[in-house]
Amino acid sequence: MLWSALRLPNTDDPPSPTDAALQALAVWALQFTPRVAIAEEAVLLEVAASLRLFGGRAALRERLWGGAQELGAVALAWAPNALAALALARAGVEDGVSPPLAHALDALPMATLSAVRPHLLTLARIGCRTLGDLRRLPRAGLARRFDAALLAALDQAYGRAPETHVWVTLPPVFDARLELPHRVDDAQALVFGARRLLLQLSAWLSARHSGVTAFTLHWAHDAMRSRGVGEGGQLTVRTAEPTREAGHLARLLAEHLSHATLAAPVGDLRLTAEGVVPLAPQSASWLPDDARGREPLAQVLERLAARLGEDRVVRPLLCEDHRPEAMGRWQPAAQALPREAWPGAPAGPQPSLLLDRPLKLLVRQHRPLYQGELQLLLGPQRVEGGWWDRDEAAGHTRHAVRDYWVARSPLAGVLWVFQTRLAQEPAWFLHGFFA
Repeated sequence: MLWSALRLPNTDDPPSPTDAALQALAVWALQFTPRVAIAEEAVLLEVAASLRLFGGRAALRERLWGGAQELGAVALAWAPNALAALALARAGVEDGVSPPLAHALDALPMATLSAVRPHLLTLARIGCRTLGDLRRLPRAGLARRFDAALLAALDQAYGRAPETHVWVTLPPVFDARLELPHRVDDAQALVFGARRLLLQLSAWLSARHSGVTAFTLHWAHDAMRSRGVGEGGQLTVRTAEPTREAGHLARLLAEHLSHATLAAPVGDLRLTAEGVVPLAPQSASWLPDDARGREPLAQVLERLAARLGEDRVVRPLLCEDHRPEAMGRWQPAAQALPREAWPGAPAGPQPSLLLDRPLKLLVRQHRPLYQGELQLLLGPQRVEGGWWDRDEAAGHTRHAVRDYWVARSPLAGVLWVFQTRLAQEPAWFLHGFFA
């Protein structure tokens, strides 16, 4: 298992988080995993099953930390269990996965475990400063002198006892509130506070696999307003098609707020979603998503070539040549294939893997060597051609006169080798491997 802890400022590090802030962060985290729990001042996520979906731990960490910071998180940590991740996040240590968990936890202050805090003064008097000092004390003595919660927390943090969690559930409707840090009297300035609510909306929609066609921003006027201005106002924003992209929704809201005027300073925001509809996930594949349509391969290739460029979408083409390295070539997929295929076929077995360049072999007593002396099994298969194929840069033709053999190496398995003919110094070369 792999846990991540997103920690909000605690009571010793003002401002103190409210239940609404924790709930907002937890709902936002549901877009990454359905296993989200709240523990004191932190939100805990079990993300082992989400790593592959989001491209690995580094990519998931970037997405988690980028959004969590906007929602007020001050620390992130990883560990094999939830309580260890929370303790590491409180200490400002992020990685509890690469080093052994016991080594990472032993160096932490005792106050990073909540169950230890009531006993800090007593433990300090007997010389305990870290969790490692506490863990090395005799277990029987700890059980007699302290409550059972202390030993249970130690066992859970070090992975010796299971944990239980109450999972956060997704609310059936989206209705989020935010108290602004200061009073705002300019409508466009509301976007900065509303963006945090839009991030929560985007995560809520993502967890529901839905999009929104309308949302409403409500604002409450400051209590020191005049009686005639009312308690607040609201603005409804509609979209042309369902979406859940927070950046697009924020830009759209900013355009609408540029034409709005506040009757009095605003201290609180509320965001509600209307027109929530299922939204099919956008595929990152270049191939057709609807297999039932049975779109012809030629049409798929044409569309890919138009999107990526003709020289980047190619298909193999069989060529009229007996030289293995010249039997095929790549041509743009948009070009038509020849009407008639070359009827010629190799006379002997062909390897599954062909080297880009033949590898010259050592020879001992007229026997080729490759990870041991080769045993010739089948051959020769004579190949001659290429006298017309001239390499202008090198100033010679690519004429090949070879005898191919199927050979067996004691360590490398079955190989495809050839011996040159009509050369001043005939030599042996390795050209391919059989599966």
